[in-house]
Amino acid sequence: MAGSDRKFSLGGLLLRLGGFALLALGGVLTLAPFYLMFVFATHQRSEIFGFPPPLWFGEHFWTNYQILLDKIPFWRAYWNNLYLALMTTLTSLFFCSLAGYGFAMYEFRGRERLFGVVLATLLIPAILNLIPFYLLIYQIGWINQPKALWVPAMAGALGIFLMRQYILSAVPKELVDAARIDGCSEFQIYWRIVLPLVRPALGTLGLITFIGSWNRFADVNVIMRTQETKTLPVVLRTLQGATDVEWGAIMAGTALLVAPLLLVFALAARQLMEGLTSGAVKS
Repeated sequence: MAGSDRKFSLGGLLLRLGGFALLALGGVLTLAPFYLMFVFATHQRSEIFGFPPPLWFGEHFWTNYQILLDKIPFWRAYWNNLYLALMTTLTSLFFCSLAGYGFAMYEFRGRERLFGVVLATLLIPAILNLIPFYLLIYQIGWINQPKALWVPAMAGALGIFLMRQYILSAVPKELVDAARIDGCSEFQIYWRIVLPLVRPALGTLGLITFIGSWNRFADVNVIMRTQETKTLPVVLRTLQGATDVEWGAIMAGTALLVAPLLLVFALAARQLMEGLTSGAVKS
């Protein structure tokens, strides 16, 4: 028995070590592109395409940064990025949580069918909506206006679904009924009782929405017509159309674009997982 127990323990240990090794390899493969991006941001084009390519940081980051300032409205595009991400995130948190509260706590005719229609919109690839989206924005006269990007994104199906599921698991209906008996209005119940109880889900939705808005490209490229209104991912793409592409400058701009997202994600990773898994088994 003792020998078989030792064999079992040794097998379990080897299995765990193999699992850790696979996870470590996956982590390295995932982080390698980000590492190389930051390294290339500090090198000139000739060094990037040299052999062997640089694997450590160089001394030309400020040179690449100056190229960005000379060729594109870098900080203007950065501000456009921040404005779009903040407006989309704040409005989405309000309207998605409000809709999720309605679907979770109110009984009305056709509720499940309406919720099914909301979920069905998740099945439509975003690229298929681009042409009708452009035609709609053109008809209402919002071309080249930032509100054309954040107003339609105020109540996304994913956000409504996430908030509805979390509210079902975190907010007892008895608590809502008690608040009504005490004389609270419906909006007071939502604002003072429901929102404080669903902060993890709000944090998760805010992070997902902010990252998605920060990286938007296709619709920004179609709706925004001038360099002054475009976001940084679109403006950086224009550098690739030059005769001599300054890849070091592009990597520097991309690094400055990605750095805030990596920091925010690292700080909020645990809350993101908590918000995604809470209420996942309750419908």
